[in-house]
Amino acid sequence: MSDSISEKPNQAEEVAGDLDQFCIAGHTFQSRLILGSGKYESFEVMRESFEVAETQCVTIAVRREKLHDSSGRNILDFVDPSRLVLLPNTAGCYDAETAVRCAKMGREILRGLENPGADWVKLEVLGDSRSLLPDPIELLKATEVLVKEGFQVLCYSSDDPIVARRLKDAGATSVMPAGSPIGSGLGVINRNSLQIILEDLKHGDPDYPVIIDAGVGTASDVAVAMELGFDAVLLNTAVARAEDPIRMAEAMKHGVKAGRLAYQSGRIPMSRYASASSPEVGVISKRQH
Repeated sequence: MSDSISEKPNQAEEVAGDLDQFCIAGHTFQSRLILGSGKYESFEVMRESFEVAETQCVTIAVRREKLHDSSGRNILDFVDPSRLVLLPNTAGCYDAETAVRCAKMGREILRGLENPGADWVKLEVLGDSRSLLPDPIELLKATEVLVKEGFQVLCYSSDDPIVARRLKDAGATSVMPAGSPIGSGLGVINRNSLQIILEDLKHGDPDYPVIIDAGVGTASDVAVAMELGFDAVLLNTAVARAEDPIRMAEAMKHGVKAGRLAYQSGRIPMSRYASASSPEVGVISKRQH
């Protein structure tokens, strides 16, 4: 990728939004917020949430039964392919073989739509239905197969730095560790492991995209993820199941921007003791310790 996403543009550049692009798998985005398309009360609410969030990339579960609602309407009729890049998702797969088959189905569907997301995939291979955490062995196996098949593979992973490194070594286009379990709303739990993942995957390769995927519950969680240095956040439930999904979508948009700006600005160091912000020159007295 030609643009370094670790560079810190000046304020004018940030406002213009032209030099802080997010580049991944040959796609360039102005928005660093990726939204899922599941769990909305209606396709209409989903569509408006996408518009308000100003997202440019959305995930689609490509199993055929997931493309239609109870009235038989097709979700693809509510997604503007001229504005949004679709990211096929292997959600609900529990082994490598099923995930690979699902990814190929997604490629077939999107090629028919002439959507630029046809040759990439958000790879999920789950370990069980209770935690919805990834099965690292099956995930790695599926990644290796899909990379050989010419896919750009974005891997939903745990916060294990060793697994993350193995996935990148296997050719994953992006590793996407969970902030916490899918749909839990617990936010970013294990900051230490996530920071190790960032350091490892970006060492000598600062443009390698690392994305927080899953677990965030509100805009402050998104801001925290971006402040840590993640390149983007992918979420679904936090918007789709909010009391007001459309307003939450807007909140998430601002959370991503605030967190990104804070990361670029460089926070002050944490200190055990206070540091006076007012000048001490001319004070009448000072308590000594």
